[in-house]
Amino acid sequence: MPDTGMPQQTIGAITLVVPDYDQALAFYVGQLGFTLVEDLDQGHKRWVTVRPPGSPSTSATLLIAQAANDDQRAAIGNQSGGRVFLFLETDDFDRDHRRMIAAGVKFEESPRDEIYGRVAVWRDPFGNRWDLLQRK
Repeated sequence: MPDTGMPQQTIGAITLVVPDYDQALAFYVGQLGFTLVEDLDQGHKRWVTVRPPGSPSTSATLLIAQAANDDQRAAIGNQSGGRVFLFLETDDFDRDHRRMIAAGVKFEESPRDEIYGRVAVWRDPFGNRWDLLQRK
């Protein structure tokens, strides 16, 4: 890539505050099939990152952060003020929708077609709203 003088930046991780590391790993890795990228004990906390299956190693990871105080506990499941917070993009909506339902994921709605693609909103066990999305 030619040097344009502009910074080359990426988002490396997005923090998701949860009540418990292992509970989050049981859901994201155990039920959804995400890949555990790192689980490093830092003594006072863990550095835990996961990535959806098939994601390139250059894509952002989800940093699982166990709430450490009352303010963080209050944010669990509402980090985006009730809006959809995260978007799980797929190359095969129907396959992943069926697989997620079989794994116990609760969808808030039936799949719908929008101008940008096929989508359905679901929640993780911590209350975070996600879109399962296949772009057109």
